[in-house]
Amino acid sequence: MHALREVTSGRSVVDARVVELLVGQRIRQAESPLTRLSARELEVLREMAEGKTNAAIAETLHLSESAIEKYVNAIFSKLGLSEERKVSRRVAAVLTYLRDLDQRT
Repeated sequence: MHALREVTSGRSVVDARVVELLVGQRIRQAESPLTRLSARELEVLREMAEGKTNAAIAETLHLSESAIEKYVNAIFSKLGLSEERKVSRRVAAVLTYLRDLDQRT
């Protein structure tokens, strides 16, 4: 009834759960390592997550393959992915991207 009275009086009512979800999402996004990436780097990473090679990404984004290689290396650097023989940096970057997407939903 309170909400109805507020709305009919021209005011608004926001459910506390909605606010909690929005604040939680904002915090998760602020903590995401993906916030370090530029818009173009995120585009490249999104293409990587689709399983595309550097050549295929270059074709999709209308860039040279060497430009894509530079973006990929910048992504690895910004995400703190060092060259380890046990872990593929490309896979680790994609997993970081996918985890971030999962947390947003």
